[in-house]
Amino acid sequence: MKRFWINVALDEGRAVSLDGKPVRTPGRVPLALPTEALAEAVAGEWRAVEGEIDPRAMPLTGLANAAIDRVGADPALFARGLAVYAESDLLCYRADAPDDLVARQQAAWDPLLDWARARYDVHLETATGILHRAQPAATLTRLSEAIATRDAFALAALSPIVTIGGSLIAALALAENAATPEQVWDAITLDEDYQAERWGRDPLAAAGIEARRRDFDAGVRMLELLER
Repeated sequence: MKRFWINVALDEGRAVSLDGKPVRTPGRVPLALPTEALAEAVAGEWRAVEGEIDPRAMPLTGLANAAIDRVGADPALFARGLAVYAESDLLCYRADAPDDLVARQQAAWDPLLDWARARYDVHLETATGILHRAQPAATLTRLSEAIATRDAFALAALSPIVTIGGSLIAALALAENAATPEQVWDAITLDEDYQAERWGRDPLAAAGIEARRRDFDAGVRMLELLER
């Protein structure tokens, strides 16, 4: 689809319109945003379209569509899907060798686990290797409650952060400003970066991580705009 509109505007309910006609989600619901900052950013994506519409250049619109159509239909169910990541959180599974990788994991991951232990008063099991180590039921309950308190837009923003990294704890630390986006990104890509340093990264893998970084950054930006 090519650009067919001239003017992009926001109404009093922060819904985006094109030449006076409301933009609708794929589910045919008006694209209305919860904060002025997010609404302006989404409208900016529509204003920036030149020629054909490229959804990849409109990540906030995509996340907003998901928040309204997918997450908003049942936020509790969506939150439970993210909470599952606490059962095998990336930060709890460590290498036992080589020593430099072990040290890097400890330096990047231990502060996040320590924060979660203090913030939610939980015990977190860690293990070496890939064999599953069950977390205490009370820990899973509290971490599930922490993600369940988020609204549909926050859940949509957190979704790529959780799923790209495989860490609910890192995503919660980011959402609560206990870690910066760069700290979280470095933590969740630590193993991949380590292997790339040793063996190199082929073009396909490089393209994959660039795409994941774009999705990660979109989630981070939406979280920031929701707080303004």
